[in-house]
Amino acid sequence: MKTYLLLLLVWLVEPLFAQHRFSKVLKDTPGVVSFTFRNEFSKDVPGTLDFIKEMGIRNMEFSNLFGKTASEMRALLDSRGMVCTSFGVSYDALTNKTEEVIQNAKTLGATFVRVGMIPHKGGFSVQEADVAVTDFNRVGQKLKESGLEFSYHNHGYDFAPYETGTMYDYLIQHTNPDFVSFEIDILWVHQFGQDPLAYLQKYPNRFKLMHVKDLKKGIPVGLEVKTSSENDVPLGTGQIDVKAILKQARKSAIKYYYLEDEHSNARMQVPMSLVFLKGL
Repeated sequence: MKTYLLLLLVWLVEPLFAQHRFSKVLKDTPGVVSFTFRNEFSKDVPGTLDFIKEMGIRNMEFSNLFGKTASEMRALLDSRGMVCTSFGVSYDALTNKTEEVIQNAKTLGATFVRVGMIPHKGGFSVQEADVAVTDFNRVGQKLKESGLEFSYHNHGYDFAPYETGTMYDYLIQHTNPDFVSFEIDILWVHQFGQDPLAYLQKYPNRFKLMHVKDLKKGIPVGLEVKTSSENDVPLGTGQIDVKAILKQARKSAIKYYYLEDEHSNARMQVPMSLVFLKGL
C-alpha cells in the first residue's frame, strides 16, 4: 500500500515539473539534502539518485558522499542530468583540509561549501564564536578566490541569547559579508523559539541557501526543548508558516532551496512536500 501511494504521488508530481516555473513562489524545483535519504544512500547510491530524479528533483546538497569519491559522485550525477550546488563538510575539514575541500567541491560542480556545526562545549560562548568568525572569514576568502562561496548552517545552540539578540545575530554581524553567507534552516530557527521570517527581514542579503522543513503541530518550542526527527512532517501540515517564509525569501538573496526531512518515512513525505510547494 505504501509503495502504491508513493508511486501515485510521484505520478501526480512528475508532470508538473515540465513547466517553466515550478510555482508562483518558487521559480525552480527545490533541491534536496542528501541527509534526507541517508539510509537509502548508505545502501544504494545510484538507486537513490534515480528515486530522487523520478520525483523531478535535479539539485543536490551533499553532506556525505557515502563512500564515493567526488569524481565518482559527479559521474553519477552527470549521467542523470543532476547537479550538486552545495557541498557540506565538517568544521575540521573546512579549517584543516581546505585545499581538499576546495578540490572536492569543484569536482562536484558545487557553488557553495557549507558547514553546519561550530565546536563548542556546553553553551555557545562569545569566545567560541570569535574563533569561528576568524576561521569563517579566513577560509571564506580562500574559497572565494577559488570561485566558491562559504555558507554556515544554523542549528540550535546559535540562538542562545546575547545582549539584545542571539549568538546567531553575533555571527552574522561579525562575519565579513564578502566571504561568509548563511544557510537558514527554518525548522531549527523555529524550534529554538525564533522567527525565520524575521531573520530574513533583518538580514536579507546574508542568506543564500535555505533548508525548507516543517515541525509537527503541538510540539513545544524553545531553547530548552528537544525534539525528535520523527516530528518532521510534510510541508504545510505542521506549525511553521512555510508559505509566508518563502514569500519573504523572494526578497532576500537566497539562491537555492533544499528540502530536508529527517523523518524515517521521508520517502513518503518528500513527494507530499513537493505537492504542497507546487500549489503555492
